[in-house]
Amino acid sequence: MVAQFFGLKLRLLANLFCRSPWQVVGLLVGLLYGLGVAITFLVALISLRFVGDPVLIRDSLIVAGSVVVLGFLLIPIVAGIDDSMDPRKFAFLGIPNRSLSLGLAGSALIGVPAVTLSIVLLGTVFTWSRGVGQTLLALVSAGLILATCILLSRVSASLAAFLLSTRRSREFTGLIGVVVLVMISPVVVVLISTDWARHGRTLLGTLASILGWTPLGAAWAVPGDASTGAWGPAILKLVIAAASVYTLWLIWQLVVARMLVSPGREAAAKQYSGLGWFDRMPHNAVGAIAARTFTYWARDSRYWVSLIMIPIVPIIAVLPLIIAGVPLHYLALVPVPLMCVFLGWTMHNDVAYDSTAIWLHVASGTRGVADRIGRLVPALVMAIPVIGMGSAISIWFYGDWTVLPSMLGVSTCILLAGLGFSSYTSTRFPYPVTKPGDSPFAQPQASDTAAALVQSLTFTGSIVLALPALLFAYLGITEDPVWHLRSLGAGIGLGLLAVIVGIWLGSRTFERRGPEMLASAQRA
Repeated sequence: MVAQFFGLKLRLLANLFCRSPWQVVGLLVGLLYGLGVAITFLVALISLRFVGDPVLIRDSLIVAGSVVVLGFLLIPIVAGIDDSMDPRKFAFLGIPNRSLSLGLAGSALIGVPAVTLSIVLLGTVFTWSRGVGQTLLALVSAGLILATCILLSRVSASLAAFLLSTRRSREFTGLIGVVVLVMISPVVVVLISTDWARHGRTLLGTLASILGWTPLGAAWAVPGDASTGAWGPAILKLVIAAASVYTLWLIWQLVVARMLVSPGREAAAKQYSGLGWFDRMPHNAVGAIAARTFTYWARDSRYWVSLIMIPIVPIIAVLPLIIAGVPLHYLALVPVPLMCVFLGWTMHNDVAYDSTAIWLHVASGTRGVADRIGRLVPALVMAIPVIGMGSAISIWFYGDWTVLPSMLGVSTCILLAGLGFSSYTSTRFPYPVTKPGDSPFAQPQASDTAAALVQSLTFTGSIVLALPALLFAYLGITEDPVWHLRSLGAGIGLGLLAVIVGIWLGSRTFERRGPEMLASAQRA
């Protein structure tokens, strides 16, 4: 049975070379790249055999190996890779569950990740071949690591195919993956800023001592502990690794058994009553466009993915500054203006998100001012609690309530200036974006230098227009608190002027360039 699954997997891989020539070239490049990486690690691990510091080698391999094992668990879930050996495809063949589970797990050994990992594990055997006992433990540990990674990848891939079969669930999982990657960036900053010459080895040893007793790193630690003379911990960690593999094997059999008798998930059909936002907004052109934009922001993943990222951006910006030693009470003034920058910037290409549906505006003769104002209403509604509550929380952390007018003025100016720029650029310089219904993480169909220029103009323009309010706020903090009121007045005045001018220019451009906008949407 296992041999038949091996043959099936080999035929599936051979079919990949029956595609177009460019796809075959890309596949060969990927295979050669994976093989090159594997050989590079193999040579490096063999060279470590002749290094006389087994403690450092052990700690390094435990930390790196734990990351590899975690990758085999998370990548199939986040990437949403199609499973060519889905257990449900064999549901009608009457194969016993144990045989099917073994065959599917064994077939996973045929693939670039498994082959690459096998080559690397072969190198670890050479690394720890410092005695008969250490070599035997290294061989057993390599087998346990390979089994752990294969079973983890099979379980995660099958659960992803079973539970994340709907488009919305895949988008949500992809968003979680992006958020996790973004949140990991402070860890990268800490690692980069660490003085490895003085504290690196201590940090590495601490991580290894923790991970070595977990299923992630136990098998990686076994031969290293034996080579350093710690035979007792090595045997205990070997037991942990073997128990982890056995547990994963049981879980894999349960997953296969469950999938054989369960159909795939389907998106639940929702029942809606009424017209939603169209009932709540005024029954005119501005209200209709605002209601439609509210609906987009609530249901279209291209919008809510961007909105979810807005509060995360300040965290990424502030954490490196905290590590650099910037006082916390000054950093409390950063998040709200930064969120306003991105909230105003999200609208800079809003027309392109309509895709070819923009023809409704062109054909119905929608007035440009109604379109411009209607699209800005949701952003303004969302900005009220962000600026109001966010400013109060920031000033509370800062500890001086006399700065509140400056915080309100700067944040309001940045937001309104960004919306003003966006009102004009979204009609004058639309560029291709992800199509409606596609994944928000998909690449646009076309791009050029104009897109980068539009993004930069909208992003930096709002900050430049807010410089007077920022200057007055700085003088209020360093010189005289009376400047805070001037910052509030300048911020609100400049912001209103920017958004009014932006709406005026954008409305005129919208009415004049309707056919061009529709043609741009069709080309995209």
